Amino acid sequence: MTIVENAPGLLEALRGEMTPKFLATRDAQGTPNVVPVVSILPADDDPDLLFFGNFLLRKTIRNLQADPRVGVLVITPALRGWRLKADFVEFQTTGPLVERQMNSSLLRYNAYTGIRNAGLLRVRSVEGEFHIRALQVLAEYVLARMARLARRGRASGDEVSVRVPVPVQVEFARMVAVKVLAWTGSDGYPLVRPCLSLQPYGERDLGGWMRSRMPSPPAGSLVSANILTFEAISYQAKGRWTSRGSTGRLAVTEVYAGGPPLPGGRVA
Repeated sequence: MTIVENAPGLLEALRGEMTPKFLATRDAQGTPNVVPVVSILPADDDPDLLFFGNFLLRKTIRNLQADPRVGVLVITPALRGWRLKADFVEFQTTGPLVERQMNSSLLRYNAYTGIRNAGLLRVRSVEGEFHIRALQVLAEYVLARMARLARRGRASGDEVSVRVPVPVQVEFARMVAVKVLAWTGSDGYPLVRPCLSLQPYGERDLGGWMRSRMPSPPAGSLVSANILTFEAISYQAKGRWTSRGSTGRLAVTEVYAGGPPLPGGRVA
């Protein structure tokens, strides 16, 4: 059996064209970038070979060209998920994988010009599986909110942090949305985990409840956070991570739009 087939339920989840999937990359300096890439699918004859459509992924593509190490997060609507490590293989401009992407329900009728090519990833390992219960989502969101209220009025303490635009704050304040964190691990591979409780702690930072069996970003590390709502709205915030007890905080230094009309464009 392949690596993917050895993880019960993972192959089925990867085959879901609309299953939320996130791809974490890093640049040559190790700065992480994480974006939703729902088009990630397994090859029929080799489930450990994943492929995705190159669609609105400018920063991701540049990072893959600089460093092939990636992290992948797959999370189903039932909040069952898997964390993977993989290696970028190549881009293909023709062939069956490109045709499958072009004919997928996600990309077939996009308002742009289709995909330029298909990117291939080779799964290296399944780092962990998780199942988040609805009650846990509510409890952690409330706990993070209480921590936020306890520090209301305090500045972020980071002189280079930026004010997060109000529309971005509104989206990150949602409880019902998929939110993830990514950072670079000790082996150079990006790590990515869900953090559904992540929410604005002020105008310049995001915070969340981090107590779980999943790894968390080390204090002081560069971290990227991404949100994907059920309306397909996505934003990415980057900055420096700090930890305090069971909570963590991201002092935001950059904010990017994840989709039209400014796909990948910096908004703060």
